[in-house]
Amino acid sequence: MSTHPAPASRPSLFSSEEVERYARHLVLGEVGGPGQQKLKKASVLVVGAGGLGAPALLYLAAAGVGRLVVVDDDVVSLSNLQRQVIHATPDIGKPKIQSAGEAVNRLNPHVDFVGVDSRLDADNAMALIGDADVVIDGSDNFATRYLAADACALAGKPLVTAALGRFDATVTTLRPHERAPDGTPNPTYRCLFPEPPPPGTVPSCAEAGILGALAGTAGSLVALEAIRAITGFGEGLVGRLLMIDTLTMRFETLSYGWDPDNPLTGTHPTITDLSHHRR
Repeated sequence: MSTHPAPASRPSLFSSEEVERYARHLVLGEVGGPGQQKLKKASVLVVGAGGLGAPALLYLAAAGVGRLVVVDDDVVSLSNLQRQVIHATPDIGKPKIQSAGEAVNRLNPHVDFVGVDSRLDADNAMALIGDADVVIDGSDNFATRYLAADACALAGKPLVTAALGRFDATVTTLRPHERAPDGTPNPTYRCLFPEPPPPGTVPSCAEAGILGALAGTAGSLVALEAIRAITGFGEGLVGRLLMIDTLTMRFETLSYGWDPDNPLTGTHPTITDLSHHRR
């Protein structure tokens, strides 16, 4: 289901209203006019309009990303509103893509919003990812997380992926289709986490709870990484896992590298398509 179809093309120049809207970006030397043009021309796929996707979508829309495609088949519930800030009380019962689309349009009518009322799966992943410049995975389950990571690696698309715990979160960026400065391939998600944990060993958000503002913090950082990937400023989180601990208010990074034994981009890859995600 698409709430707003994307136009065939977007103008290359800013209107006077856009110049004022993005003025604080335009004066940043690291972004400026060229960077803002890249944002305007970019298409970002966001998997999930929940705890991570909600704040990420707001900041991507505010930043002027030209096209936002959101994949989510859920509806807004009252318990979502403690952290999923793109939705509001009157939205309870609405499809999340509808609620998110209305919020994006209110915030920035220059953004084309496309809502896909579905889950990301092995049948639609490559087509959806293939049209994106950057993918954000804000899903809440390991099956989708590994599917998104495998599909982005196969499609050669950068992926910003994050995960939330009760009081902790992690964020990293994956570009395994490119090489590190030393010539080795960049790592994949499977280099960092070779296999998902056994089913039932990690409690769900509903079972364990989650600090609402933590989702906003991690979701904002995910948006920042996507904006960085589009505009090219600074040093991103490729090969680095950002770990956030709100109990001790510590932000730490763990470096990780390419594993030649990983099944996706290792020396003897066994994953060459998404067929194993259909089992």
